Amino acid sequence: MNALSAAPILLSDASEADMTQIQRIYAHHVLNGLASFEEEPPPLAEMLERRAKVLEHGLPYLVAKAANEDRVLGYAYATPYRPRRAYRFTVEDSVYMAEGAQRRGIGRLLLQGVIDRCTAAGFRQMIAIIGDGENNAGSVGLHAACGFRLVGSFTDVGFKHDGWRDTALMQRALGEGSGAKP
Repeated sequence: MNALSAAPILLSDASEADMTQIQRIYAHHVLNGLASFEEEPPPLAEMLERRAKVLEHGLPYLVAKAANEDRVLGYAYATPYRPRRAYRFTVEDSVYMAEGAQRRGIGRLLLQGVIDRCTAAGFRQMIAIIGDGENNAGSVGLHAACGFRLVGSFTDVGFKHDGWRDTALMQRALGEGSGAKP
């Protein structure tokens, strides 16, 4: 058993100091993966602006760290789903893991933390738009484990790493969902 698996995982609000590590994690996914359809990693200044916008909306931006170290193992946040007022009770989630931190339950802790905070804030639906959904079993499985259901896909909507990529669309109700007016 290594130190990471032995130490408790702590969730906290992402600080400005965490953003350097978050930028590196995201850059790895942008350059090597298909979860994000960005093709150039945004610089730290852009990542700080994105975090600020999440916080301006009163939405969560969380990090996971082992209790015995300051290394960011993963992060997750929610953003408004769309800007039109009718969508104001719907959010979209994002979860990214550091290399080597996958498949340890950390992503589930992060996503559940975002779900809990968004539910407490009165949001009613959460959407996941999963890049390369057909081949991204980890993210699809994570979302399914947290109560999301597959509601559809967009085929060949992104072109990255020399190929056309799909997105899987998943959704889950928060709180009373559509069972009552907000």
